Amino acid sequence: MKKAIIGRKLGMTQIFDNAGNVIPVTVVEAGPCLVTFKKTNENDGYEAVQLGFGEIKASKVTKPMKGHFDKNDVAPKRVLKEFRLDDISALNIGDVVKADTFAEGEAVDVTGRSKGKGYAGVIKRHGFHRLKMSHGTGPVARHGGSMGECSTPSRVYKGKKMAGHMGTEKVTVQNLAVVKVDVENNILAIKGAIPGPKGGYVFIADSVKA
Repeated sequence: MKKAIIGRKLGMTQIFDNAGNVIPVTVVEAGPCLVTFKKTNENDGYEAVQLGFGEIKASKVTKPMKGHFDKNDVAPKRVLKEFRLDDISALNIGDVVKADTFAEGEAVDVTGRSKGKGYAGVIKRHGFHRLKMSHGTGPVARHGGSMGECSTPSRVYKGKKMAGHMGTEKVTVQNLAVVKVDVENNILAIKGAIPGPKGGYVFIADSVKA
């Protein structure tokens, strides 16, 4: 990973390329991000930078986080994320990372938290088939069915696909193209869809497959 940034999803739109083709894009407010901390091989055993994004009042942060920001003499930030970059020598605490860290045509991976769907049954959550609606199936046509084993091992295995909370999971979409960079407004237009709702925070980094 050579470069990365934190952003906020603003929504989707479409733009036209020079040939007149329509390109669906997700608009992301990317940065400005503040370098709030650095990790080095000498102190931590690996190299990484911690970026902060989004304004927040000092009175809203916890005492440990306030001490973290005060120690490095940086303003409090709402979202923090650590990135292991190949070379962190050019970045120092207090530096600002803006949208122009990426260029048009580059491939990126975008990580976010998927939309929450609430409590869902096994058909919606895992794609199970339902039972027959007749011949004595009863009121359980959309239930999960057998839980599994009998006397051995006399329990339900961990990871069994069951009904439960759906969504709000960490999701990464890989190898998306940066279509447009608006440095003045800190905007990235990324081809295709990315995880999360409007206003959700996302982490953008170099594509590992490009």
